[in-house]
Amino acid sequence: MSSETVINPTVRLVTVEADYAGQRIDNFLMRELKGVPKSRIYNLLRRGEVRLNKSRVKPDQKLAYGDVVRVPPVRVAVKEGVVVPGGLDTSLRSAILYEDDGLIVINKPSGLAVHGGSGISLGLIEALRQMYPDQRSLELVHRLDRDTSGCVMVAKKRSVLKQLHELLKARKGVDKRYLALVSGKWPVRKQQVNAPLQKNVLNSGERMVRVELDGKKSLTEFTLIQRIAGASLIEARPVTGRTHQIRVHCQYAGYPILGDDKYGDDDANTNFKRLGLKRLFLHAHSLAFTLDGQRIEVKAPLPPELEKVLEVGGSEL
Repeated sequence: MSSETVINPTVRLVTVEADYAGQRIDNFLMRELKGVPKSRIYNLLRRGEVRLNKSRVKPDQKLAYGDVVRVPPVRVAVKEGVVVPGGLDTSLRSAILYEDDGLIVINKPSGLAVHGGSGISLGLIEALRQMYPDQRSLELVHRLDRDTSGCVMVAKKRSVLKQLHELLKARKGVDKRYLALVSGKWPVRKQQVNAPLQKNVLNSGERMVRVELDGKKSLTEFTLIQRIAGASLIEARPVTGRTHQIRVHCQYAGYPILGDDKYGDDDANTNFKRLGLKRLFLHAHSLAFTLDGQRIEVKAPLPPELEKVLEVGGSEL
């Protein structure tokens, strides 16, 4: 069932604050009109219902400090019952690893998408926005694959979002490290994979990433942590931030991540399923960066279901 709700009951004239100078107006409206589909926002812009300093405006127009944006009233159909389940609310609150006035770092569980879309009504960011209705500027700083667990940064302020995006663009601005269990004996001397990646979309709409000469430059650094029977626990540090980078680089090196149904080895996955591995063994376990002169270091412990796989597998080191 669905019903109508009014996202913005009356016309509002919003003056652009310094934090939002330089932001595109379509992204600005997505924040002001949370819950309104992107297609509807573009429709409002095309029809001239949104005005910038009393003039019509294109979606890619960047805002300046002091600009005045006319935000029209909007009615949208919403599905009833799309709320944060009590269990998810509780688990997400307990999964907060770090929080200050401008930033949340949360230990995202495997299986939860970072945002809704493609049939997913509720992702991490939508859940947090419902849980913290007073935080009007909550935005994902970066993404994790749905099946990957671990550290995700969520900005509370536009200024923090911009600073962190700048740090992420700098190769060593944010030190992100992942733990992965890969099939086979990862060589101690194998310390990096430098292979360009190209994103492709299949006819089914599924995204696949491959190593291709004309792809985007991609570099991942690796360290062997331990070996268990038939597998190796490694730490991966993505120097660049491409889609599925660690997963594809491990596959390309000949040591696919266990539990990976897209880039993995079916026989190895079947063997480790018998040991209790029911998900992708990839976990974003640490973040370190300096923000406003403060050094922030956050670690997310390996989830119990992954720790158990290591215990059952034993150690070869």
